[in-house]
Amino acid sequence: MPQFFLNKRLIVLLVSIIILVALIGFSLRERSQPTWPEQFIKDTSGWVQSLVSKPTQYLVGFFGDFQDLQNTYQENKQLKTRVDKLVSLEAQVQKLEKDNKQLRDVLGEKETLSDYKPLPATVIGRNPDRWHELLIIDKGKINGIEQNMAVMTATGLVGKIKSVNQFSSTVQLLSALDPKNRISAFIQGEANAYGLVEGYDQEKKQLLVKRIPYDAKVKKGQTVISSGLGGVFPPGLLIGKVVSVKTDQYGLNQTAYINPGADFYDIENVLVIKRNTTQPSASDLGAPKGENL
Repeated sequence: MPQFFLNKRLIVLLVSIIILVALIGFSLRERSQPTWPEQFIKDTSGWVQSLVSKPTQYLVGFFGDFQDLQNTYQENKQLKTRVDKLVSLEAQVQKLEKDNKQLRDVLGEKETLSDYKPLPATVIGRNPDRWHELLIIDKGKINGIEQNMAVMTATGLVGKIKSVNQFSSTVQLLSALDPKNRISAFIQGEANAYGLVEGYDQEKKQLLVKRIPYDAKVKKGQTVISSGLGGVFPPGLLIGKVVSVKTDQYGLNQTAYINPGADFYDIENVLVIKRNTTQPSASDLGAPKGENL
């Protein structure tokens, strides 16, 4: 009797396997329409998914909109604070300009070191082999361009006039690896730190400000501008911002790495800076011939 039941179970198992294989083969064959059980299961599962997903999407969208509203409120609050500061700063600038004008009138001074005239120009040529060194602009002697004039974009200083033709000029970029390519600059802070922009790190794409006194407090994010003390570039031209500072091996000076304000790679339009005041010669400043600051 037990042997009979054992054989019966075996037969049932074999029949079940055969039916299962037949159902799998039936379901895998190509059909233009699914069977009604498949269609019922798909319709039911689709309805349940729709029933669950719509409220979920609504809740996610509601909380997302609420978060965006909070972010907008915070940003609006910060912008209002900045606007209030700008209004106050504008009033201070106007007052300082008025005081400065009155003092200059009293002293009879008509020009300052920072007075200059910008001459707009367009880049018309660039050598791929010297892309980070030189570019050619469409202004020359006929337009009043002279050698060693500063050249900048709307975002910062890019270089100086290296040579001048009648109708075009060649600009030497700050990123050019030329030991004579130096600019007197200072880093704005509680006490200004003076140094020379000389050198360019091609890997980091950063300018180097060298010969900063060892005891000068230079921090990341401080602004670097031209000092005007070299006699060539007018003061106040933006050069970039400090990224990092390191002391030389002897501990006597510091070198600051600067992110340039201008993009040396993509330059289309520039401003050539013509100073209104008389520029001292390199020999007057004690610089070697052919070198300027």
